[in-house]
Formats: sequence, C-alpha cells, structure tokens
Amino acid sequence: MSNPPQKPFIYMAPLRGITDALFRRVYCNHFHGIDSAIAPFINPQRKAAFSDKLLSDILPDPNCSLPVIPQILNSDPDGFIVLADRLYELGYETVNWNLGCPVPMVAKKRRGSGMLPFPDQIVELIEQVLPRLRCQLSIKMRLGFQNYQESLDLLPRLDKFPLAEIIIHARLGKQLYKGQTAPDRFAECVDQTKHSLVYNGDITKFEIYADLANRLPAISSWMIGRGLLANPFLPEEIKAKEFSGLRRQERLAAFHDELFQEMKRRLSGPGHLLGRMKQVWIYFIESFPEKKKLLKNITKASSEQKYLEAVRTVISA
Repeated sequence: MSNPPQKPFIYMAPLRGITDALFRRVYCNHFHGIDSAIAPFINPQRKAAFSDKLLSDILPDPNCSLPVIPQILNSDPDGFIVLADRLYELGYETVNWNLGCPVPMVAKKRRGSGMLPFPDQIVELIEQVLPRLRCQLSIKMRLGFQNYQESLDLLPRLDKFPLAEIIIHARLGKQLYKGQTAPDRFAECVDQTKHSLVYNGDITKFEIYADLANRLPAISSWMIGRGLLANPFLPEEIKAKEFSGLRRQERLAAFHDELFQEMKRRLSGPGHLLGRMKQVWIYFIESFPEKKKLLKNITKASSEQKYLEAVRTVISA
C-alpha cells in the first residue's frame, strides 16, 4: 500500500449551528492542521440589503485566525450577485455555492442538493452569474440527490466554467447524513471533470483518511466536519504535527472551557448556551470513548451548574 500524500490541504466543513466564527476561532486557539474553512451558508433574503448583523459570521474581525470562504445558498442569479458583491466588498476573493445541503426544507425549494436533479438550471445560473462575479466561484455538492448519475451528468457540463474547485460530499442528498458514504462513486467523478475536487464525508479517523488517500491518489484536498468535532486532534494526526498523545486531556479540557465561556458571553440565557454546547457534545463525546455512557448526564442537564458537573465527570482524568 502506498503512502498517503504528505501535505494534504484540510478544510473545516460548514456545520450549521456549530462551526461558526466563534467555534472556528476557539478551535484554532487549541488545535492545528486546518488550512481553511467553508462558513455555514448565508440565508437568502427577500430584500437586497445584507446588514452586518446578517453577515456577522463572516465579518473580517472575528475571522482573523483562519482563512474562510463564505457560502451562498441562493438559486436566483440576481440575489446571488447582490450577496457575492457584498462579500467581495468585505474582502473575500472566493465564494462557495451550496449545492449540497440535504435538509428537506431547503431541498424542496430547489436549493442545496435539491437542485442537483436540475442540471440545466444549475448551468443557466452559472452562465448568468460568472460574467458579473467579481470573485472566484467554488461549488460544494453531493454525488446527487436521488441517484449517483446526477453528478456524473452535471460535472462534464461544468468544465467550461473557470471554477476554483468542486467539493463533493460522498453521499446522496436523500441520505441526509445517514448510511454509508460512497468513495467508489466519488472516484467516478474524478474521471468526469477537469476541475480540482475536494473529498468530504465521514473522515473520522486517521485510518479512514489514509485509506481514502490511497484509493484516491488524485485528491490532495479534504474536508472534515463531524470527525473534527469527535476528534479535534484529527487534522494534526493527518499532518503528523505535534501529536495529540501529549497533554491530550488537558488540551481537550482547555478547548471546552474556552468554548463554553465564549458562548456564555455571546448567547442570551442558559437555555441557548446549554443547547449549543449539547450540540457539540453529541460528537465531542467520541474523544472520551471510555465515558460515552456519561453523555446522557450532559444532555439531560437542566442548569449551568448541573451541566458543568456532568462535564467534569467526563473530562476529568
């Protein structure tokens, strides 16, 4: 078996409600190996104006610790350009078009992965947008919404456009985040496009990354989402940086504590705070495999004090 690439490029995936600017900043204070992040998508607006409040997650000041690419969900050219122009004025040289979100309320509006069965509409939007776009365009998509043929039909039609890259989550939209990924189907996509591809989907362990890197030798860029929350050291392990065995428990505790305190400062009321932290713990508990049974004490905590007491039983050595 050949060795995986020595210098992979690693993106932090956009996980709505979790990997916002605050999370990205705190993560980078404690862990290494992430090269860039795709921000969670910006909701399309009926009105043309995009205030700083609506764009708070991708304003420059909170995002100085990590290069970020903002994500657009719009399916109409005019709305797309209005937002892209605003992002360009904020200093962004690349925007990402979301053709991957599988959430039913998004997909049924022919947005996100719900647009993949309609390649003519995708191509038409790009044709209208690119001549007016002042920044580069990348795409994040899935292998299809209903079937794998959708990506194989679409990708060759995108070759005529000067896209920065295409990120493909190796699932169908109808799978949501369930079931197995399909690396072999992703490999078929490599042969159907001239564009650089980024692999996304269930990279949760170094061994999984190494196997994918050997199966997909043409791929040097990777996106990690839930695997990064479950094991924040994973990008370091992939890049063989300062290894996680040293001070592992101490670093995990310090990361949690800063994230908790920063969220407490920003969010209004204990309900919002505990709700957000419990979302993180659904994945973060994987960093403490011998204590996974204690997750229920965290998710059932009804007060800040009870939450912190439950957390200490997990994080303490």
